[in-house]
Amino acid sequence: MRKNIKWWLTGSWLVVVCLALIGCATGGSSMTPWVPAPQTPEQLLSAAGFKQVFPTTPTQKTKLANMPQKKIFLISQGPKVYYVYADANGCGCMYAGNQRNYQKFQQLAADSQMIAEQYAAAQMNDWDWGGWGPGWWGVGETGEPE
Repeated sequence: MRKNIKWWLTGSWLVVVCLALIGCATGGSSMTPWVPAPQTPEQLLSAAGFKQVFPTTPTQKTKLANMPQKKIFLISQGPKVYYVYADANGCGCMYAGNQRNYQKFQQLAADSQMIAEQYAAAQMNDWDWGGWGPGWWGVGETGEPE
């Protein structure tokens, strides 16, 4: 039994090393660049700890359908305050969270937006701007208006 485990571990490391060497030899050119996937509000809400609540009765389904859809709003029940996001047409549920969940959601949304903007800027830096020429937009090579 121990021999089989030892052989498997040795074999798996060999595969990893071979793949790494192949990646280095090709310069990683066969790999496609990582593109940040756009984050949906639902994904961000789940990542922030919001709980999905599914209606179980026809009355709850009607209430869900009458809530503002795809927007975060507050609901208070006694001293407790909940942040709610209704998605009757998507998952047929609502997402509910507390203040901490909402703050985490805001941070994740800001991070997601920043990553998307950085990716777009990096893509623009890869463009060939040489065809536009330095004077095309009315500024000479020295930076002074022509």
